[in-house]
Amino acid sequence: MTEHREFLTRRLHSLLGVLPIGVFLIQHLVVNHFAVYGEENFNKAADFMHNLPFRTLLEIVVIFLPILFHAILGVYIVFVARNNTRNYGFFRNWMFLLQRVTGIITFVFIVWHVWETRIQLWSEGADYSLMEGILSNPFMFWFYIVGVLSTIFHFANGLWSFCVTWGITQTPKSQKVVTYATLIVFLALSYVGVRTLITFAYGV
Repeated sequence: MTEHREFLTRRLHSLLGVLPIGVFLIQHLVVNHFAVYGEENFNKAADFMHNLPFRTLLEIVVIFLPILFHAILGVYIVFVARNNTRNYGFFRNWMFLLQRVTGIITFVFIVWHVWETRIQLWSEGADYSLMEGILSNPFMFWFYIVGVLSTIFHFANGLWSFCVTWGITQTPKSQKVVTYATLIVFLALSYVGVRTLITFAYGV
């Protein structure tokens, strides 16, 4: 019974990493990318998201609770997982280790980011000037760079694990194809995320 419950829990953990957390990540990166097209465009996009009907309820049920469950179980998995990179060093084994490391970094980054841009400004919402002020600090700029790239890697590599966990990719060939596909996802989203941060920090 315990093994069955753990199996179902890990399946749910994997599913939540893609739906809804992964979808929210992509949406969040795309909305933030409006900064590239000017302060007014970003503020309009941010205001649209801030003024969605039942926003607070949606954030709690669709975003915060799934992230909290995924993060707590993820931290548990980090401490019980066996990393064999020293003994084997295979590519996938390193991806396994990096998934755990970026999971911890992502957790710390999200907690700080939510505190800085949501909890402290619960009724107002973030605007261009807020992010410009935060990222004008060189330390915070690089903190965000590391945090955003870790989050995107964790999501992209997690897609590979999701496909294996749910039986979508069962053959070595299909798993190799998904490896390349998730690499493309990582590179594309990283460009969007880093380009946005550079715009906020340097106005270019």
